[in-house]
Amino acid sequence: MPFAPAAALVFTVNSTIWGAWKEKFGKIYSFDEEATRFDNFKKNVLLVDEVNAEDHSFKLGLNEFTDMSNEEFVSKYMGFRLPKERFSGSPKLGQHEWDGAELPTSIDWVELGAVTGVKNQGQCGSCWSFSTTGAIEGAYKIATGSLVEISEQQFVDCNTGLLGNSGCNGGSMDTAFGYSKGDDLCTEASYPYKAVQASSCLSSGCSVAVPKGTVTGHKDVALISRVIAASETNMMSAIAQQPVSIAIEADKAIFQQYATGILSGGCGSSLDHGVLAVGYGSLATGGDYWKVKNSWGTSWGMSGYVLLSRGQGGWGECGILSSPSYPILGSSVVV
Repeated sequence: MPFAPAAALVFTVNSTIWGAWKEKFGKIYSFDEEATRFDNFKKNVLLVDEVNAEDHSFKLGLNEFTDMSNEEFVSKYMGFRLPKERFSGSPKLGQHEWDGAELPTSIDWVELGAVTGVKNQGQCGSCWSFSTTGAIEGAYKIATGSLVEISEQQFVDCNTGLLGNSGCNGGSMDTAFGYSKGDDLCTEASYPYKAVQASSCLSSGCSVAVPKGTVTGHKDVALISRVIAASETNMMSAIAQQPVSIAIEADKAIFQQYATGILSGGCGSSLDHGVLAVGYGSLATGGDYWKVKNSWGTSWGMSGYVLLSRGQGGWGECGILSSPSYPILGSSVVV
């Protein structure tokens, strides 16, 4: 029986489906663990069946997280934390405001070549570092024409200390932008990701992707981050300019098992996960959306991406309008 990871039909949980899923994702368990994992799998398959039988603009499916309870999943994959001091991080260089110019009806920075491939943070709460590198990579590509892959591991190992981030225990993008202002940023190849925090910073001697001082600060898109949400128009204007770092609530089971379509409802707005807004647009079925790049690998969602409903007002779907920000590059950056 073939395995369909994003099937909209009802799954029958049996040894064949279980075996095919384990083989696809390379899962091997001890005798004692097998029963627990199979029980989690059955519960998640039941959720997939129930949600997909309802009239939604999205579908759930099976992915590499289907053997995990929601509690375990949240404990290992959520990593956004508020800055240790409210105004710590890179210098805030103002608030982004729409200038009144006509906005494009859609934009996709993936198609425009300003987004690197989807990565996988593993069981390390380092989502904030992937959001940070993605935002800087996009800004640097737009400014210089060069798309470089920046090391997330450097942020995990080196952006620490009293007012820094906390590696695999979480962090914030604005704080990481501050680190980016004062240090050379290494290439991914010269400082590869390990999904664990090293005991010390190992950036000395790495190949430089983005030189020290290129990032000069950041702009918030919300009027007051986490207090007064960004307007939909300001958010569209910011994304039309460059990819934007965002924090969302991603701890719900429907997010864990999301497969395709425009996610709407049941998401919440208690921020716990850092991701990257890379576009917006509309679909004939499902309506308007924000396109978001995640850091859970390509088996999750739409090859690592999720479409979040646009036009919800308030904090936005999953809290997307609560705390968006983007890096500012200095005028000396060569185009």
